[in-house]
Amino acid sequence: MGFWESEHCEYCGGAITEKIVDLPRKAKGRYIFIEDVPAGVCTECGTRYYSANVLKSIEEIVRGRREVSREVTVPVYCM
Repeated sequence: MGFWESEHCEYCGGAITEKIVDLPRKAKGRYIFIEDVPAGVCTECGTRYYSANVLKSIEEIVRGRREVSREVTVPVYCM
């Protein structure tokens, strides 16, 4: 039985399924990209849910307590 099995979205009531997602964030004035994040995702509206241990890991990353895996260059365009 999966962690999110039989759980439902608090917003629309849709079923929640386990997925691996990517998480872009802005932290300390910089953009960071966290890959391969386990999440519960609503099959109807797409709302994401994270377990407590995953949120703790995300917090450690955002605060700079984990080593960066790699860096990439991102093009920026102005309109």
